[in-house]
Amino acid sequence: MAQDNVSNNTIATKHRGRRTSFTEDHLKILTDTFNKTPYIGYASRQRLALETNTEEFTIQYCFQNRRTSHGFQKKSEPEEHLESSQNRDHAEEKIQSRNDRQPRIKYTCSQLHTLNKAFIGNNYPGRDSIEKLAKEIGVSESRVKVWFQNHRSSCCIQRKKEANEGLEQRQNQGQDLCDESLEGLEST
Repeated sequence: MAQDNVSNNTIATKHRGRRTSFTEDHLKILTDTFNKTPYIGYASRQRLALETNTEEFTIQYCFQNRRTSHGFQKKSEPEEHLESSQNRDHAEEKIQSRNDRQPRIKYTCSQLHTLNKAFIGNNYPGRDSIEKLAKEIGVSESRVKVWFQNHRSSCCIQRKKEANEGLEQRQNQGQDLCDESLEGLEST
């Protein structure tokens, strides 16, 4: 049950959300960029998103899918390079990757309230829910998706921590009872 939406160049499907269709010109731009650098940073994704009139996360998925289908792996440096040049290259890569990252976002109280309320309702929202939340709180869909991933992770860690504390507390109570019994036996 697919519907054509010509104004956005997308096809909506029942199970997968929207599928982006690129024009020939856009495909050429994306292919040329991919052939030069299969791993691009945030700034490059933003530039391509503007050029192709799509979202940044769409460009990110496009490059991920292309790398997967072409069997790309990050190239490791040859071992014959001198150690000093490796350290210099690594420092340059680190600086470059830091510059390519999206800037850290600070959520307002109302945004966090909306996100937490949605999380309580469903901690694995679908694409439609993410899209709706993103529009409602005024951030990108990728930011909402990452917030949910991070929140699920922190909740999982918190549950494990609470379970360990509860187990430790029960063990301590058991030890206290054992100590009391031994004291009772010693006094008789």
